[in-house]
Amino acid sequence: MTPNTREDDVRRIFDTFCKTVLRNEARDYLDEIARRKSREIPLSELPVEAMEQLATYDRYFEDNAFQILGCTVYVEDAELAEAIAALPKDKQEIILLFYFLEMSDYEIAQKLNMIRRSVTYRRTSTLKLLKKLIGGNADETK
Repeated sequence: MTPNTREDDVRRIFDTFCKTVLRNEARDYLDEIARRKSREIPLSELPVEAMEQLATYDRYFEDNAFQILGCTVYVEDAELAEAIAALPKDKQEIILLFYFLEMSDYEIAQKLNMIRRSVTYRRTSTLKLLKKLIGGNADETK
């Protein structure tokens, strides 16, 4: 058996110190979890009345929604939505399909059973009408 050297004593002291620190940290962590558990209630255990008080419902675009070909199109700008709502149904469909559902004139013509050139003409004339409804100058160039 060899006698303990100073270096071995330092290692043992450091080892004991590290284990003590880890044990205390683990105890503090478990105490914090127990403290939180005693004060917090999981959302799944809240009564319906309390959940309703915490809930919010987004109703941003309810007034600015348009139905087209089974899709709901939401228009953010209220002034634009009002102008689109003032358009005749056929012109409304073309604008919504082209600008909001990003369909080409050819695809719109197929969906609405029209000639592509008619779709293009109605779209451009409707844009001029929309500018007038919104208050812009219809003769302005891009």
